Amino acid sequence: MHTDILQFQSDYQEACHENILKRLTEENRNPYPGYGSDGICTSAKEKIRKACQCPDAQVEFLIGGTQTNATVIDSFLASYQGILCADSGHIAVHEAGAIELTRHKVLPLKGKDGKLSPQTLEAFLSDFALDENNAHTVQPGMVYLSQPTEYGSLYDKAELTAISNLCKKHQLLLFVDGARLAYALAAPENDVPLPDLAKLCDVFYIGGTKCGALFGEAVVIPDSRRLPHLFTSIKQHGALLAKGWLLGLQFDELFQEDLYLHIGKKANAYAREIKKALQDAGLPLFGDYPTNQVFFIISHEKMTKLKKQAQYAYMERYDENSSVIRFCTSWSTREADVKKCCEIIRSL
Repeated sequence: MHTDILQFQSDYQEACHENILKRLTEENRNPYPGYGSDGICTSAKEKIRKACQCPDAQVEFLIGGTQTNATVIDSFLASYQGILCADSGHIAVHEAGAIELTRHKVLPLKGKDGKLSPQTLEAFLSDFALDENNAHTVQPGMVYLSQPTEYGSLYDKAELTAISNLCKKHQLLLFVDGARLAYALAAPENDVPLPDLAKLCDVFYIGGTKCGALFGEAVVIPDSRRLPHLFTSIKQHGALLAKGWLLGLQFDELFQEDLYLHIGKKANAYAREIKKALQDAGLPLFGDYPTNQVFFIISHEKMTKLKKQAQYAYMERYDENSSVIRFCTSWSTREADVKKCCEIIRSL
């Protein structure tokens, strides 16, 4: 149903990029074997391995982000192990206890700008090692990061390298949630391309749902020996799509002629235009980050006016008279809508 109100709540409101839709239409009546054993999935996996410069990586396709996080974490960890993350991490806040449902405690640590710093992680691990009663507690087994973070900020290569080294030192696994990875990879400030990400972590996933696909996430394990039975574990978690070729097709298109990066660049550029309009209007940013999410502080009076013309995502109360809200751009954002949004912002 069409509405004249601008839609900037999230990056997963529309169906999928036109290239994917065209390919789906072309392949719609063609039969393929099930569970990802088809040639399209094989092609998509090879493209991802090539982009990551990991010819032996294990690549598996799942459907959604929370499902992927829960499946990966539960597949890697022993029952008595938990997972460390920033206190704003998706698994700690917006997954309704999905990780805890798999019997793994989420161990949130104080973050800054959505990031878990190497210093905070090292302090926790040092204190844990000194605790003579730590055998009676949940054992940290994995560190969870997201790139970009919940606030759209980025880990730079130095930060990721430091965290990766700490994980190796303390025999922890490093898992990077890439639900919005296209926007991180496409940011001019980013210095962690896919090959470096693959070198620094034990497992990560390339997001599709929020990056132009109908649905789907691609899990990448750079060392395929790390978890030889991941496919079976995916099945056990109810996360294996029978029509697996639908997932493979989408990533086969996203990794054709740099479409994945193009999607990220376009959305990031539109986000920058919106940020400039906010600054021109005197609306303070709630953190200035280079990806497709724009967080800002707005009075409740102006927020009421804005809601009549443009939809946003409400984040949190800032003080008695104002709140933090978010605009989000995506593959489907139209230039005309961005210009209109900027006009609305400047008129508040």
